[in-house]
Amino acid sequence: MTDTNAPSAAAAPNAQRLLWAGFMAILAAGVGFSIRGGILGQWAEQYGFTMTELGGITGGGLTGFGIIILLSSFLADTIGYGKLMAAAFLTHLVSAILTLAAGAAFASGGKDAAYQCLFWGMFLFAIGNGIAEAVVNPLVATLFPSNKTHYLNILHAGWPGGLIVGGLASYFMNPDGAKPVAWQVQMSLFMVPVVLYGLMVLGQKFPKSEASQAGVSMGAMIAQLFAPLMIVLLAIHAMVGYVELGTDSWIAKITGSIMASPQNGLLLFVYTSALMFALRFFAGPIVHRTSPLGLLCLSGILGFVGLNLLGAATSGILCVVAATVYAAGKTFLWPTMLAVVSEQFPKGGAITIGAIGGAGMLSAGLLGGPGIGFKQDYNASNQLKTASVATYDRYKAGSESTFVGFKVTGLDGAKVGVLGDEGKELARAGDLLKKENKTDKNQEALATWWADASKTAAEDKKLVDEANLHGGRMALKLTSFVPLTMAGLYLLLILFFKSKGGYKAVHVEGSTGGGH
Repeated sequence: MTDTNAPSAAAAPNAQRLLWAGFMAILAAGVGFSIRGGILGQWAEQYGFTMTELGGITGGGLTGFGIIILLSSFLADTIGYGKLMAAAFLTHLVSAILTLAAGAAFASGGKDAAYQCLFWGMFLFAIGNGIAEAVVNPLVATLFPSNKTHYLNILHAGWPGGLIVGGLASYFMNPDGAKPVAWQVQMSLFMVPVVLYGLMVLGQKFPKSEASQAGVSMGAMIAQLFAPLMIVLLAIHAMVGYVELGTDSWIAKITGSIMASPQNGLLLFVYTSALMFALRFFAGPIVHRTSPLGLLCLSGILGFVGLNLLGAATSGILCVVAATVYAAGKTFLWPTMLAVVSEQFPKGGAITIGAIGGAGMLSAGLLGGPGIGFKQDYNASNQLKTASVATYDRYKAGSESTFVGFKVTGLDGAKVGVLGDEGKELARAGDLLKKENKTDKNQEALATWWADASKTAAEDKKLVDEANLHGGRMALKLTSFVPLTMAGLYLLLILFFKSKGGYKAVHVEGSTGGGH
Protein backbone atom coordinates (compact mmCIF):
# COMPACT_ATOMS: atom_id res chain seq x y z
CA MET A 1 0.00 0.00 0.00
CA THR A 2 1.42 3.36 -1.01
CA ASP A 3 2.02 5.96 1.67
CA THR A 4 -1.01 8.24 1.80
CA ASN A 5 1.24 11.27 2.05
CA ALA A 6 3.32 10.43 -0.99
CA PRO A 7 3.35 13.07 -3.74
CA SER A 8 2.67 10.34 -6.33
CA ALA A 9 -0.65 9.52 -4.64
CA ALA A 10 -2.47 11.92 -6.96
CA ALA A 11 -2.71 11.32 -10.70
CA ALA A 12 -3.42 14.96 -11.68
CA PRO A 13 -2.13 18.37 -10.53
CA ASN A 14 -5.66 19.53 -9.65
CA ALA A 15 -6.54 16.28 -7.84
CA GLN A 16 -6.92 17.89 -4.41
CA ARG A 17 -9.13 20.66 -5.80
CA LEU A 18 -11.42 18.15 -7.51
CA LEU A 19 -11.46 15.94 -4.41
CA TRP A 20 -12.71 18.82 -2.25
CA ALA A 21 -15.18 19.88 -4.92
CA GLY A 22 -16.65 16.38 -4.73
CA PHE A 23 -16.60 16.61 -0.94
CA MET A 24 -18.64 19.83 -1.13
CA ALA A 25 -21.15 18.23 -3.52
CA ILE A 26 -21.79 15.38 -1.07
CA LEU A 27 -21.80 17.81 1.86
CA ALA A 28 -24.53 19.82 0.09
CA ALA A 29 -26.66 16.66 -0.10
CA GLY A 30 -26.18 16.05 3.64
CA VAL A 31 -27.02 19.66 4.58
CA GLY A 32 -30.20 19.69 2.50
CA PHE A 33 -31.30 16.27 3.77
CA SER A 34 -30.74 17.20 7.41
CA ILE A 35 -32.25 20.72 7.28
CA ARG A 36 -35.41 19.54 5.55
CA GLY A 37 -36.43 17.42 8.52
CA GLY A 38 -36.41 20.47 10.80
CA ILE A 39 -38.58 22.73 8.63
CA LEU A 40 -41.50 20.40 7.87
CA GLY A 41 -43.47 21.94 10.72
CA GLN A 42 -43.15 25.41 9.19
CA TRP A 43 -44.31 24.11 5.81
CA ALA A 44 -47.33 22.52 7.48
CA GLU A 45 -48.26 25.73 9.32
CA GLN A 46 -47.64 28.20 6.50
CA TYR A 47 -49.20 26.27 3.64
CA GLY A 48 -51.71 24.05 5.42
CA PHE A 49 -50.17 20.70 4.51
CA THR A 50 -51.26 17.48 6.16
CA MET A 51 -48.68 14.93 7.28
CA THR A 52 -49.51 12.83 4.22
CA GLU A 53 -48.76 15.75 1.92
CA LEU A 54 -45.49 16.41 3.74
CA GLY A 55 -44.60 12.77 3.25
CA GLY A 56 -45.22 13.16 -0.48
CA ILE A 57 -42.87 16.15 -0.61
CA THR A 58 -40.05 14.51 1.35
CA GLY A 59 -40.34 11.36 -0.73
CA GLY A 60 -39.99 13.30 -3.97
CA GLY A 61 -37.26 11.69 -6.02
CA LEU A 62 -35.82 9.47 -3.29
CA THR A 63 -36.96 6.23 -4.89
CA GLY A 64 -35.30 7.28 -8.13
CA PHE A 65 -31.97 8.18 -6.51
CA GLY A 66 -30.41 4.78 -7.17
CA ILE A 67 -31.67 4.70 -10.76
CA ILE A 68 -30.20 8.16 -11.43
CA ILE A 69 -26.81 7.01 -10.16
CA LEU A 70 -26.95 4.00 -12.49
CA LEU A 71 -28.04 6.01 -15.55
CA SER A 72 -25.48 8.75 -14.94
CA SER A 73 -22.73 6.15 -14.45
CA PHE A 74 -23.42 4.68 -17.88
CA LEU A 75 -23.09 8.19 -19.35
CA ALA A 76 -20.06 9.33 -17.35
CA ASP A 77 -17.33 7.85 -19.55
CA THR A 78 -19.12 8.95 -22.73
CA ILE A 79 -20.20 12.49 -21.81
CA GLY A 80 -17.36 13.23 -19.41
CA TYR A 81 -17.18 14.04 -15.70
CA GLY A 82 -17.03 17.81 -16.22
CA LYS A 83 -20.30 18.06 -18.17
CA LEU A 84 -22.12 15.85 -15.66
CA MET A 85 -20.88 17.98 -12.74
CA ALA A 86 -22.19 21.05 -14.56
CA ALA A 87 -25.55 19.27 -14.93
CA ALA A 88 -25.55 18.45 -11.21
CA PHE A 89 -24.82 22.11 -10.36
CA LEU A 90 -27.63 23.40 -12.60
CA THR A 91 -30.05 20.84 -11.17
CA HIS A 92 -29.19 21.86 -7.61
CA LEU A 93 -29.61 25.53 -8.57
CA VAL A 94 -33.04 25.00 -10.16
CA SER A 95 -34.12 22.90 -7.17
CA ALA A 96 -33.27 25.79 -4.84
CA ILE A 97 -35.15 28.32 -7.02
CA LEU A 98 -38.26 26.12 -7.14
CA THR A 99 -38.19 25.40 -3.41
CA LEU A 100 -37.74 29.04 -2.41
CA ALA A 101 -40.55 30.05 -4.80
CA ALA A 102 -43.11 28.17 -2.68
CA GLY A 103 -44.15 31.31 -0.79
CA ALA A 104 -44.88 33.27 -3.97
CA ALA A 105 -46.64 30.26 -5.47
CA PHE A 106 -48.85 29.96 -2.38
CA ALA A 107 -49.75 33.64 -2.56
CA SER A 108 -50.84 33.37 -6.19
CA GLY A 109 -52.08 29.79 -6.52
CA GLY A 110 -52.76 28.50 -3.01
CA LYS A 111 -51.70 25.26 -1.34
CA ASP A 112 -51.58 23.15 -4.49
CA ALA A 113 -49.16 25.55 -6.17
CA ALA A 114 -46.89 25.60 -3.09
CA TYR A 115 -47.00 21.79 -2.98
CA GLN A 116 -45.89 21.53 -6.60
CA CYS A 117 -42.98 23.91 -6.01
CA LEU A 118 -41.75 21.99 -2.97
CA PHE A 119 -42.31 18.53 -4.47
CA TRP A 120 -40.42 19.27 -7.68
CA GLY A 121 -37.78 21.22 -5.77
CA MET A 122 -37.09 18.17 -3.61
CA PHE A 123 -37.25 15.87 -6.65
CA LEU A 124 -34.59 17.88 -8.49
CA PHE A 125 -32.50 18.09 -5.30
CA ALA A 126 -32.38 14.26 -5.23
CA ILE A 127 -31.58 14.11 -8.96
CA GLY A 128 -28.70 16.57 -8.51
CA ASN A 129 -27.34 14.48 -5.64
CA GLY A 130 -27.53 11.34 -7.76
CA ILE A 131 -25.73 12.87 -10.74
CA ALA A 132 -22.99 14.31 -8.50
CA GLU A 133 -22.44 10.99 -6.72
CA ALA A 134 -22.24 9.12 -10.04
CA VAL A 135 -19.35 11.43 -10.99
CA VAL A 136 -17.35 12.01 -7.81
CA ASN A 137 -16.93 8.33 -6.86
CA PRO A 138 -15.14 7.18 -10.06
CA LEU A 139 -13.45 10.60 -10.31
CA VAL A 140 -11.72 10.26 -6.94
CA ALA A 141 -10.85 6.62 -7.66
CA THR A 142 -9.15 7.82 -10.87
CA LEU A 143 -7.40 10.76 -9.21
CA PHE A 144 -5.88 8.64 -6.42
CA PRO A 145 -5.26 5.19 -7.95
CA SER A 146 -2.83 4.11 -5.21
CA ASN A 147 -4.99 5.14 -2.24
CA LYS A 148 -8.60 4.62 -3.30
CA THR A 149 -9.91 3.50 0.09
CA HIS A 150 -8.35 6.44 1.92
CA TYR A 151 -9.54 9.14 -0.47
CA LEU A 152 -13.01 7.71 -1.09
CA ASN A 153 -13.53 7.72 2.67
CA ILE A 154 -12.38 11.36 2.82
CA LEU A 155 -14.77 12.16 -0.05
CA HIS A 156 -17.67 10.54 1.78
CA ALA A 157 -16.84 12.37 5.01
CA GLY A 158 -18.83 15.09 3.24
CA TRP A 159 -22.09 13.26 4.01
CA PRO A 160 -21.79 13.20 7.82
CA GLY A 161 -20.23 16.67 7.55
CA GLY A 162 -23.42 17.89 5.90
CA LEU A 163 -25.54 16.12 8.52
CA ILE A 164 -23.59 17.92 11.26
CA VAL A 165 -24.08 21.35 9.68
CA GLY A 166 -27.76 20.69 8.98
CA GLY A 167 -28.38 19.08 12.37
CA LEU A 168 -26.83 21.96 14.31
CA ALA A 169 -28.67 24.49 12.14
CA SER A 170 -31.97 22.71 12.92
CA TYR A 171 -31.13 22.56 16.62
CA PHE A 172 -30.40 26.28 16.95
CA MET A 173 -32.87 27.60 14.36
CA ASN A 174 -35.85 25.55 15.59
CA PRO A 175 -35.72 26.00 19.38
CA ASP A 176 -38.37 24.38 21.56
CA GLY A 177 -41.09 26.86 22.50
CA ALA A 178 -39.66 29.75 20.47
CA LYS A 179 -40.23 31.12 16.99
CA PRO A 180 -38.00 29.34 14.45
CA VAL A 181 -35.84 31.10 11.88
CA ALA A 182 -37.62 31.42 8.52
CA TRP A 183 -37.41 28.13 6.62
CA GLN A 184 -36.19 29.94 3.50
CA VAL A 185 -33.04 31.01 5.39
CA GLN A 186 -32.46 27.50 6.69
CA MET A 187 -32.98 25.77 3.34
CA SER A 188 -30.69 28.24 1.58
CA LEU A 189 -27.75 26.90 3.60
CA PHE A 190 -27.35 23.94 1.24
CA MET A 191 -26.59 26.38 -1.57
CA VAL A 192 -23.34 27.46 0.14
CA PRO A 193 -21.53 24.16 -0.59
CA VAL A 194 -23.29 24.00 -3.99
CA VAL A 195 -21.82 27.38 -5.01
CA LEU A 196 -18.43 26.31 -3.61
CA TYR A 197 -18.25 23.09 -5.64
CA GLY A 198 -19.49 24.99 -8.71
CA LEU A 199 -16.63 27.49 -8.37
CA MET A 200 -14.11 24.74 -7.64
CA VAL A 201 -14.89 22.76 -10.82
CA LEU A 202 -15.21 25.85 -13.04
CA GLY A 203 -12.60 25.72 -15.80
CA GLN A 204 -10.98 22.56 -14.42
CA LYS A 205 -9.74 19.70 -16.57
CA PHE A 206 -11.30 16.37 -15.62
CA PRO A 207 -9.51 13.08 -16.22
CA LYS A 208 -11.11 10.09 -17.88
CA SER A 209 -11.57 6.90 -15.88
CA GLU A 210 -8.77 4.33 -15.83
CA ALA A 211 -10.83 2.17 -18.18
CA SER A 212 -11.36 5.00 -20.70
CA GLN A 213 -7.68 5.95 -20.61
CA ALA A 214 -6.80 2.34 -21.41
CA GLY A 215 -9.25 2.27 -24.33
CA VAL A 216 -11.65 -0.25 -22.75
CA SER A 217 -14.88 -0.40 -24.76
CA MET A 218 -18.33 0.26 -23.30
CA GLY A 219 -19.24 -3.39 -23.88
CA ALA A 220 -16.20 -4.55 -21.92
CA MET A 221 -17.07 -2.15 -19.07
CA ILE A 222 -20.62 -3.48 -18.87
CA ALA A 223 -19.32 -7.08 -18.98
CA GLN A 224 -17.56 -6.46 -15.65
CA LEU A 225 -20.97 -6.33 -13.97
CA PHE A 226 -21.43 -10.06 -14.61
CA ALA A 227 -18.17 -11.28 -13.10
CA PRO A 228 -18.87 -13.69 -10.19
CA LEU A 229 -16.98 -11.54 -7.65
CA MET A 230 -18.80 -8.40 -8.83
CA ILE A 231 -22.17 -10.11 -8.34
CA VAL A 232 -21.14 -11.05 -4.78
CA LEU A 233 -20.05 -7.46 -4.07
CA LEU A 234 -23.35 -6.11 -5.46
CA ALA A 235 -25.27 -8.44 -3.13
CA ILE A 236 -23.17 -7.39 -0.12
CA HIS A 237 -23.59 -3.70 -0.91
CA ALA A 238 -27.34 -4.15 -1.11
CA MET A 239 -27.01 -5.27 2.52
CA VAL A 240 -24.88 -2.19 3.28
CA GLY A 241 -27.63 0.07 1.92
CA TYR A 242 -30.25 -1.85 3.89
CA VAL A 243 -28.45 -1.57 7.21
CA GLU A 244 -26.82 1.87 6.88
CA LEU A 245 -29.52 3.97 5.23
CA GLY A 246 -32.49 1.84 6.25
CA THR A 247 -31.95 2.04 10.00
CA ASP A 248 -30.95 5.68 10.52
CA SER A 249 -34.45 7.16 10.79
CA TRP A 250 -35.59 4.44 13.18
CA ILE A 251 -32.54 4.89 15.40
CA ALA A 252 -33.16 8.63 15.74
CA LYS A 253 -36.78 7.96 16.65
CA ILE A 254 -35.97 5.27 19.21
CA THR A 255 -33.14 7.13 20.94
CA GLY A 256 -35.32 10.25 21.10
CA SER A 257 -38.05 8.17 22.77
CA ILE A 258 -35.65 6.58 25.25
CA MET A 259 -34.20 9.95 26.22
CA ALA A 260 -37.70 11.50 26.25
CA SER A 261 -36.49 14.42 24.13
CA PRO A 262 -36.46 14.85 20.34
CA GLN A 263 -33.84 17.58 20.79
CA ASN A 264 -31.52 15.22 22.67
CA GLY A 265 -32.12 12.65 19.95
CA LEU A 266 -31.05 15.28 17.40
CA LEU A 267 -27.87 16.04 19.37
CA LEU A 268 -27.05 12.32 19.49
CA PHE A 269 -27.53 12.25 15.71
CA VAL A 270 -25.07 15.16 15.37
CA TYR A 271 -22.60 13.39 17.68
CA THR A 272 -22.61 10.14 15.68
CA SER A 273 -22.29 12.11 12.44
CA ALA A 274 -19.27 13.95 13.90
CA LEU A 275 -17.73 10.61 14.87
CA MET A 276 -18.20 9.29 11.33
CA PHE A 277 -16.81 12.52 9.88
CA ALA A 278 -13.60 12.24 11.93
CA LEU A 279 -13.08 8.50 11.44
CA ARG A 280 -13.35 8.65 7.66
CA PHE A 281 -10.12 10.63 7.55
CA PHE A 282 -8.27 7.67 9.10
CA ALA A 283 -9.32 4.90 6.72
CA GLY A 284 -5.96 5.01 4.90
CA PRO A 285 -3.75 4.27 7.93
CA ILE A 286 -6.15 1.51 9.07
CA VAL A 287 -6.16 -0.17 5.65
CA HIS A 288 -2.37 0.21 5.50
CA ARG A 289 -2.17 -2.09 8.54
CA THR A 290 -4.89 -4.54 7.45
CA SER A 291 -6.71 -4.52 4.11
CA PRO A 292 -9.99 -3.06 2.79
CA LEU A 293 -11.70 -6.41 3.42
CA GLY A 294 -10.30 -6.59 6.95
CA LEU A 295 -11.69 -3.13 7.68
CA LEU A 296 -15.07 -4.14 6.23
CA CYS A 297 -15.20 -7.35 8.26
CA LEU A 298 -14.50 -5.43 11.48
CA SER A 299 -17.13 -2.87 10.49
CA GLY A 300 -19.73 -5.61 10.06
CA ILE A 301 -18.99 -7.00 13.53
CA LEU A 302 -19.22 -3.54 15.13
CA GLY A 303 -22.50 -2.93 13.27
CA PHE A 304 -23.93 -6.16 14.71
CA VAL A 305 -22.86 -5.29 18.26
CA GLY A 306 -23.97 -1.65 17.97
CA LEU A 307 -27.48 -2.46 16.73
CA ASN A 308 -27.96 -5.02 19.49
CA LEU A 309 -26.82 -2.51 22.10
CA LEU A 310 -29.18 0.11 20.66
CA GLY A 311 -32.03 -2.37 20.77
CA ALA A 312 -31.35 -2.96 24.47
CA ALA A 313 -30.53 0.63 25.56
CA THR A 314 -32.68 1.91 28.43
CA SER A 315 -31.03 5.25 29.25
CA GLY A 316 -29.40 8.24 27.60
CA ILE A 317 -25.89 7.06 28.54
CA LEU A 318 -26.48 3.60 27.11
CA CYS A 319 -27.86 5.21 23.93
CA VAL A 320 -24.64 7.20 23.55
CA VAL A 321 -22.46 4.11 24.08
CA ALA A 322 -24.53 1.99 21.68
CA ALA A 323 -24.71 4.72 19.04
CA THR A 324 -20.90 5.16 19.28
CA VAL A 325 -20.31 1.48 18.53
CA TYR A 326 -22.86 1.47 15.71
CA ALA A 327 -21.47 4.67 14.16
CA ALA A 328 -17.94 3.20 14.23
CA GLY A 329 -19.33 0.11 12.50
CA LYS A 330 -21.12 1.87 9.65
CA THR A 331 -18.50 4.59 9.09
CA PHE A 332 -16.30 2.78 6.57
CA LEU A 333 -18.80 0.45 4.88
CA TRP A 334 -20.06 2.51 1.93
CA PRO A 335 -16.85 4.24 0.73
CA THR A 336 -14.62 1.20 1.34
CA MET A 337 -16.94 -0.99 -0.74
CA LEU A 338 -16.64 1.56 -3.55
CA ALA A 339 -12.86 1.30 -3.23
CA VAL A 340 -12.87 -2.52 -3.34
CA VAL A 341 -14.95 -2.50 -6.53
CA SER A 342 -12.71 0.12 -8.13
CA GLU A 343 -9.57 -1.81 -7.15
CA GLN A 344 -10.87 -5.17 -8.36
CA PHE A 345 -12.74 -3.97 -11.45
CA PRO A 346 -10.88 -0.98 -12.89
CA LYS A 347 -12.05 -2.05 -16.38
CA GLY A 348 -15.60 -1.18 -15.26
CA GLY A 349 -14.83 2.55 -15.18
CA ALA A 350 -17.71 4.55 -13.72
CA ILE A 351 -20.19 1.76 -14.43
CA THR A 352 -19.14 -0.74 -11.75
CA ILE A 353 -18.86 1.91 -9.02
CA GLY A 354 -22.21 3.34 -10.13
CA ALA A 355 -23.79 -0.11 -9.99
CA ILE A 356 -22.59 -0.56 -6.42
CA GLY A 357 -23.99 2.82 -5.36
CA GLY A 358 -27.23 2.12 -7.19
CA ALA A 359 -27.59 -1.31 -5.54
CA GLY A 360 -27.14 0.24 -2.09
CA MET A 361 -29.63 3.04 -2.71
CA LEU A 362 -32.25 0.80 -4.30
CA SER A 363 -31.93 -1.72 -1.48
CA ALA A 364 -32.36 1.02 1.12
CA GLY A 365 -35.47 2.35 -0.61
CA LEU A 366 -37.13 -0.90 -1.65
CA LEU A 367 -36.02 -3.21 1.18
CA GLY A 368 -34.42 -1.31 4.06
CA GLY A 369 -37.13 1.20 4.87
CA PRO A 370 -40.12 -1.11 4.22
CA GLY A 371 -38.44 -4.16 5.79
CA ILE A 372 -37.45 -2.45 9.02
CA GLY A 373 -40.85 -0.77 9.13
CA PHE A 374 -42.53 -4.17 8.75
CA LYS A 375 -40.47 -5.63 11.61
CA GLN A 376 -41.50 -2.69 13.75
CA ASP A 377 -45.19 -3.13 12.84
CA TYR A 378 -45.06 -6.86 13.55
CA ASN A 379 -43.47 -6.57 16.99
CA ALA A 380 -45.37 -3.44 18.06
CA SER A 381 -48.78 -4.87 17.17
CA ASN A 382 -48.05 -8.18 18.92
CA GLN A 383 -46.87 -6.34 22.03
CA LEU A 384 -49.97 -4.12 22.13
CA LYS A 385 -52.29 -7.04 21.45
CA THR A 386 -50.75 -8.88 24.42
CA ALA A 387 -51.03 -5.83 26.70
CA SER A 388 -54.58 -4.82 25.74
CA VAL A 389 -56.74 -6.25 22.97
CA ALA A 390 -59.14 -3.31 23.32
CA THR A 391 -56.37 -0.75 22.79
CA TYR A 392 -55.01 -2.72 19.85
CA ASP A 393 -58.45 -2.84 18.25
CA ARG A 394 -58.75 0.94 18.61
CA TYR A 395 -55.40 1.67 16.96
CA LYS A 396 -54.90 -1.15 14.48
CA ALA A 397 -54.69 -0.31 10.79
CA GLY A 398 -57.61 -0.92 8.47
CA SER A 399 -55.60 -3.25 6.23
CA GLU A 400 -52.68 -5.63 6.42
CA SER A 401 -49.08 -4.66 5.72
CA THR A 402 -47.11 -7.06 3.56
CA PHE A 403 -43.39 -7.53 2.96
CA VAL A 404 -41.95 -10.28 0.74
CA GLY A 405 -44.89 -12.56 1.44
CA PHE A 406 -45.23 -11.86 5.18
CA LYS A 407 -48.35 -10.13 6.51
CA VAL A 408 -49.30 -8.26 9.66
CA THR A 409 -51.97 -5.79 10.72
CA GLY A 410 -49.88 -3.05 12.26
CA LEU A 411 -50.88 0.13 14.05
CA ASP A 412 -52.56 2.93 12.10
CA GLY A 413 -49.97 5.71 11.79
CA ALA A 414 -52.64 8.42 11.50
CA LYS A 415 -54.40 7.28 14.67
CA VAL A 416 -51.13 6.94 16.57
CA GLY A 417 -50.17 10.46 15.40
CA VAL A 418 -53.49 11.88 16.64
CA LEU A 419 -52.91 10.19 20.00
CA GLY A 420 -49.35 11.50 20.14
CA ASP A 421 -50.26 15.17 19.80
CA GLU A 422 -53.67 14.80 21.51
CA GLY A 423 -55.58 15.66 18.34
CA LYS A 424 -53.92 19.04 17.67
CA GLU A 425 -52.90 18.32 14.06
CA LEU A 426 -56.29 16.73 13.41
CA ALA A 427 -58.06 19.85 14.62
CA ARG A 428 -55.74 22.12 12.61
CA ALA A 429 -56.32 20.15 9.42
CA GLY A 430 -60.09 20.22 10.06
CA ASP A 431 -60.05 24.00 10.45
CA LEU A 432 -58.12 24.34 7.17
CA LEU A 433 -60.72 22.29 5.32
CA LYS A 434 -63.53 24.44 6.74
CA LYS A 435 -61.80 27.65 5.63
CA GLU A 436 -61.38 26.22 2.13
CA ASN A 437 -64.97 24.91 2.11
CA LYS A 438 -63.70 21.42 1.39
CA THR A 439 -64.57 18.00 2.77
CA ASP A 440 -62.32 15.01 3.28
CA LYS A 441 -63.83 11.62 4.08
CA ASN A 442 -60.62 10.37 5.70
CA GLN A 443 -60.42 13.48 7.87
CA GLU A 444 -64.05 13.16 8.91
CA ALA A 445 -63.68 9.47 9.74
CA LEU A 446 -60.58 10.18 11.83
CA ALA A 447 -62.36 13.00 13.68
CA THR A 448 -65.32 10.73 14.45
CA TRP A 449 -62.95 8.01 15.67
CA TRP A 450 -61.05 10.46 17.90
CA ALA A 451 -64.23 11.75 19.51
CA ASP A 452 -64.61 8.28 21.01
CA ALA A 453 -60.93 7.26 21.36
CA SER A 454 -60.02 10.45 23.24
CA LYS A 455 -61.98 9.14 26.23
CA THR A 456 -59.35 6.43 26.86
CA ALA A 457 -56.35 8.36 25.48
CA ALA A 458 -54.53 8.65 28.81
CA GLU A 459 -54.20 4.89 29.39
CA ASP A 460 -53.91 4.09 25.67
CA LYS A 461 -50.95 6.43 25.12
CA LYS A 462 -48.71 4.64 27.60
CA LEU A 463 -49.47 1.23 26.06
CA VAL A 464 -49.08 2.45 22.46
CA ASP A 465 -45.80 4.22 23.24
CA GLU A 466 -44.43 1.10 24.94
CA ALA A 467 -45.52 -1.06 22.00
CA ASN A 468 -43.90 1.25 19.45
CA LEU A 469 -40.68 1.39 21.46
CA HIS A 470 -40.65 -2.41 21.73
CA GLY A 471 -41.26 -2.68 17.97
CA GLY A 472 -38.35 -0.35 17.26
CA ARG A 473 -36.01 -2.18 19.61
CA MET A 474 -36.83 -5.56 18.11
CA ALA A 475 -36.46 -4.21 14.57
CA LEU A 476 -32.92 -3.05 15.39
CA LYS A 477 -32.00 -6.38 16.99
CA LEU A 478 -33.31 -8.34 14.01
CA THR A 479 -31.60 -5.98 11.57
CA SER A 480 -28.29 -6.60 13.38
CA PHE A 481 -28.08 -9.99 11.66
CA VAL A 482 -27.57 -8.20 8.33
CA PRO A 483 -24.14 -6.74 9.26
CA LEU A 484 -23.28 -10.06 10.94
CA THR A 485 -23.98 -11.83 7.63
CA MET A 486 -21.88 -9.19 5.87
CA ALA A 487 -18.99 -9.83 8.29
CA GLY A 488 -19.17 -13.55 7.47
CA LEU A 489 -19.11 -12.85 3.73
CA TYR A 490 -16.18 -10.47 4.10
CA LEU A 491 -14.32 -13.18 6.01
CA LEU A 492 -14.97 -15.64 3.18
CA LEU A 493 -13.63 -13.06 0.70
CA ILE A 494 -10.51 -12.60 2.84
CA LEU A 495 -9.94 -16.37 2.72
CA PHE A 496 -10.63 -16.39 -1.03
CA PHE A 497 -7.99 -13.74 -1.69
CA LYS A 498 -5.57 -15.40 0.74
CA SER A 499 -5.80 -18.58 -1.36
CA LYS A 500 -4.70 -16.47 -4.35
CA GLY A 501 -1.76 -14.87 -2.55
CA GLY A 502 -3.52 -12.04 -0.72
CA TYR A 503 -5.67 -9.03 -1.57
CA LYS A 504 -4.10 -6.91 -4.31
CA ALA A 505 -5.48 -4.04 -6.36
CA VAL A 506 -5.95 -4.90 -10.04
CA HIS A 507 -4.73 -2.49 -12.71
CA VAL A 508 -6.15 -2.17 -16.21
CA GLU A 509 -2.75 -2.67 -17.79
CA GLY A 510 -1.95 -6.35 -17.71
CA SER A 511 -5.00 -7.34 -15.64
CA THR A 512 -5.55 -11.02 -16.32
CA GLY A 513 -7.69 -13.85 -15.10
CA GLY A 514 -10.59 -13.95 -12.68
CA GLY A 515 -12.89 -12.00 -15.01
CA HIS A 516 -11.45 -8.73 -13.72
